[in-house]
Amino acid sequence: MKQLFSLLIAVSTVILVNAQDAESAKPGVVYGKYSETGMTPISINDLEKKMSDNKFDGKIQGKVVEVCQEMGCWAKLKKEDGSTIMIKVKDHEFAMPKDIVGKTIVVEGKAELKETSVAMLKHYAEDAGKSKEEIEKITEPKKEVIMMIKGVKVVE
Repeated sequence: MKQLFSLLIAVSTVILVNAQDAESAKPGVVYGKYSETGMTPISINDLEKKMSDNKFDGKIQGKVVEVCQEMGCWAKLKKEDGSTIMIKVKDHEFAMPKDIVGKTIVVEGKAELKETSVAMLKHYAEDAGKSKEEIEKITEPKKEVIMMIKGVKVVE
């Protein structure tokens, strides 16, 4: 009986934490561990210029154009040239809401140039709700900047 009670408490805690994380994306709302002090955010358009040895540690600001529809564990920020940068929640510590698409956010974390496998690209496409036809068109790995984030703040 004690084990069942402990399990119910753990499940309730997870539900409450996820419900809190699912709060609507309004200006000023923070997800995860975002520090108000410290670094000044750079534009997403400047990220690759600021990377040293294909790495960057700090804050970037950009507009969300896509978010994981399953768990809110990743999103894509659009650059002025139309390309995107993937941001991923470190260790699934929090979730971003679906209504964060179209919002300008500041994220804090570590970016790195990596190669994403075909299997992972297909997984992201499934999470994004892409059609089977779109997913089947993914046949090549992709070199891209991926930022593991620990916090997000909605700007506008």
